[in-house]
Amino acid sequence: MFSSAKPYENQHFSALKKDCQRQKVLFEDPLFPATDDSLFYKSRIQGVQWKRPNEICDDPYLFVDGISSHDLHQGQVGNCWFVAACSSLASRESLWQKVIPDWKEQEWNPEKPENYAGIFHFQFWRFGDWVDVVIDDRLPTLHNQLIYCHSNAKNEFWCALVEKAYAKLSGCYEALDGGNTADALVDFTGGVSEPIDLLEGDYVNDEAKRNLLFERVLKVHNRGGLISCSIKATTAADMEARLDCGLVKGHAYAVTDVRKVRLGHGLLAFFKSEKLDMIRMRNPWGEREWTGPWSDTSEEWQKVSKSEREKLGMTVEDDGEFWMTFEDFCKYFTDIVKCRLINTSYLSIHKTWEEAVMRGAWTRHDDPLKNRAGGCINHKATFLQNPQYVFDVKKAEDEVLISIQQKPKRTSRKEGKGENLAIGFDIHKVELNRVYRMHTLQQKEASSTYINSRSIFLRTDLKEGRYVIIPTTFDPGHQGEFLLRVFTDVPADCKELTLDEPPHTCWSGVCGYPQMVSQVHVLSAAGLKNQDSNGGADPYVIIKCEGDKVRSPVQKSTLTPEFDVKGLFYRKKAGQPIIVQVWNHNIISDEFLGQVALTGDPNDRPSVHTLQLQDKGNKKSSVLSGTIAVKLLTSSTLTNV
Repeated sequence: MFSSAKPYENQHFSALKKDCQRQKVLFEDPLFPATDDSLFYKSRIQGVQWKRPNEICDDPYLFVDGISSHDLHQGQVGNCWFVAACSSLASRESLWQKVIPDWKEQEWNPEKPENYAGIFHFQFWRFGDWVDVVIDDRLPTLHNQLIYCHSNAKNEFWCALVEKAYAKLSGCYEALDGGNTADALVDFTGGVSEPIDLLEGDYVNDEAKRNLLFERVLKVHNRGGLISCSIKATTAADMEARLDCGLVKGHAYAVTDVRKVRLGHGLLAFFKSEKLDMIRMRNPWGEREWTGPWSDTSEEWQKVSKSEREKLGMTVEDDGEFWMTFEDFCKYFTDIVKCRLINTSYLSIHKTWEEAVMRGAWTRHDDPLKNRAGGCINHKATFLQNPQYVFDVKKAEDEVLISIQQKPKRTSRKEGKGENLAIGFDIHKVELNRVYRMHTLQQKEASSTYINSRSIFLRTDLKEGRYVIIPTTFDPGHQGEFLLRVFTDVPADCKELTLDEPPHTCWSGVCGYPQMVSQVHVLSAAGLKNQDSNGGADPYVIIKCEGDKVRSPVQKSTLTPEFDVKGLFYRKKAGQPIIVQVWNHNIISDEFLGQVALTGDPNDRPSVHTLQLQDKGNKKSSVLSGTIAVKLLTSSTLTNV
């Protein structure tokens, strides 16, 4: 997952640091100067002074007593979402050591003051790559206090410096106002964020659904992922409003632990083994906690043995960190974001994923066959003009994770706020042998939500077959770049469909060029001949045409299989029929159950035909047991199907 990072804006940290040390000067970043342009794109704060850490305190350090999620406080910009993401990050050593590389070498060393050059670097995952962002350490202050994110300890600066590097990536500090935790978690890890709406899912009342969600949250936490949550504020007055139970609306919390807590004391607890689903959170303000059941001073903690309490790191301080039961959590919180670290390593004991990464773009063109900005499925005339990506599910059923991320836009005074487009995607089941772009809508299997967020995520279960993902903007004509990531259990051979029809080559004149295209949809069969002692068969179909063939998955133990399988054929010889055969799968050799021949004339209307199975060849008594339901669509325009 962690590859070497690309230098951002071509600034190379080690070369710049050596230059400064050689010239005995402190680094001043020309690309993110200590001016108002680096702070704001529209508002202003008067009297801001940029100071280096040693002008703010006597003994600056990156870390004081290590790194922890208790280090952080929010400051004056509305970036609780960023602070919550940093809190989550601080609890995962393997992750923060990626974001803060060579931290021991970057740390202030009082014994070697000559090493210090006022330059730092941090790494973030941006649009498919790790980027290395260089900054100087001049930080914005008012009355000698840091304006933005700062630590409990006045001489600890890791979070203020990470925030400055992130602000540089985003264009300015004000661009961090009102951002979203899901994006920051992805930028810190290269993982995949999945936001869940707890209200919409009615998790507080649906116990089975809530238990399943807890297991998933626990799994993400145990496998090193990051989690954040919040309570929606519906009005401006609601923002940062404190509820009677101590929680704050419109405010991002970091989840710092997820556990099943054992109730009872001594041996009784061990044998009784009653466990409670619990979740621990932290408020980025570092104070103001939940005051309900299982809060720091509540009597519920008497139900838990002293050793269990110590294991949970239970403290009674207003440090902003507190436990809740998962049921109460679902009652009060409205949103949770799980950022999964997708494990693609073959050396892991946990489930690993196969990842396909595709870069694409929505681009406008007057020619409908070249336009790639068609909008969502509401715009039927242009929807299929969007980019299309084909992939295969090779197991009987597979869990598929799909994420699409639009290229982040910088915010600057010159260009204003970098707004996201509303984006999403649909997944369609297609013919097993499709290699050219879709031109008619096919069965939709799943679709994401459409929202103007930087990334969109979908987890879905798909049956064996071939599928096409169509990423789109909500409205047609919008342009932008995107990154598509597809995770499956076995390699999915994901690739973009770029051609509309078979290409003309120098051989087309000799061998001929297709005159028509036929889509064969085999729906089902019935009344097949009994093949085994249990009164069943294991049938599959083969569709053949001009030397090409498509084979369906085997249907187990049935004489009335639902095949629902399609093949697509570009035909040079109109007179040659399409053959659909039914076979029974056996261990030694498969057995022929019957076939039908289809003419596929472009003038025929596409409707479902139920046909009697025949034997091969021209035998007189060629009728065999069983019928097959087939739908055939043929067109003499190759870009019609």
